[in-house]
Amino acid sequence: MERTGTILRGHEFEPVEGRVVIGDDGRIEAIEEAAVESGDIILPAFVNAHTHIGDSIAKEAGGGLSLEELVAPPDGLKHRLLRQASQAELAAAMRRSLQFMQESGTAACLEFREGGVEGVETLERAVAGLEIDPIAFARGSIDAMHAGDGFGASGANDANFDAEREATREAGKPFGIHAGEVDESDIDPALDLEPEFLVHMVHPEPHHLERVAEQEVPIVVCPRSNLVTDVGLSPYAELSERTTLALGTDNVMLNSPSMFREMEFLAKLSELPATEILRMATINGAEIADLEYGLVEPGREARLLVLDGDSHNLAGARDPVRAVVRRAGVDDVREVVLGSMTV
Repeated sequence: MERTGTILRGHEFEPVEGRVVIGDDGRIEAIEEAAVESGDIILPAFVNAHTHIGDSIAKEAGGGLSLEELVAPPDGLKHRLLRQASQAELAAAMRRSLQFMQESGTAACLEFREGGVEGVETLERAVAGLEIDPIAFARGSIDAMHAGDGFGASGANDANFDAEREATREAGKPFGIHAGEVDESDIDPALDLEPEFLVHMVHPEPHHLERVAEQEVPIVVCPRSNLVTDVGLSPYAELSERTTLALGTDNVMLNSPSMFREMEFLAKLSELPATEILRMATINGAEIADLEYGLVEPGREARLLVLDGDSHNLAGARDPVRAVVRRAGVDDVREVVLGSMTV
């Protein structure tokens, strides 16, 4: 199998005209430079580095509520709605969000999974038959972590997570935690846990930035969510100077899980270059979850997004990376290649 067009290759997304050759094992065998007729743009499929897709049952609920009123455990609006829904209702709603992500070019999402072991099992039912990889950072118990792919903590002010952190180390699984979303008070205790990654970091103080750099802990930022909940915006440039950043869409309750929208939003409110933002949406999230894709390079799993470079929206674009980050959308998707499968 092969795909032809302008290939955004490697960490720098160097535009190369030619073909991507995909083997029967679903891996990229070669990238061949050649003159081709196709105007398609070929790039790595996205990795959405922070989601809460259980919220799919409550899209656009709670307008005007504060962050605490919306999502704080145990009595925020979303948690009340989650408790009221059956597992079948949750699975059906989550599946629709997973299908949207898959069809819009997302190969994986790092899902902070509520509901303990049962929540992990519901996610498994929701994704059955789909090709997207939902990486379950389970919450609620150590047993849930063992059932899933890691542990996703709500925040260091909510509970003591020492036991869960130690359990992830023993299991060889990653530990992620929200930090610095509302204020700076939970950042130091979160960093004390030596997590594999932090989420949000809207309010770091200078000494937090130093600790982040010293510990080399990646950070997932969610700009649209932070704007909707009125907590502020992360200091993206300062964080990027010190560590690896990845990009997530956060609660489906608040935002569509569209990485196109997240990239465009971040590009137009920050000074981060387009290549950095595209890395945040692809390889950086993949590396946090230890996935074997996120780049278009030989040997990588062939999880690719093919855009119609001659669409009404993209025709005439002079800089394909900038066009992908700032302009492209779901309507420009020609094909999503997920290993040996296409959607």
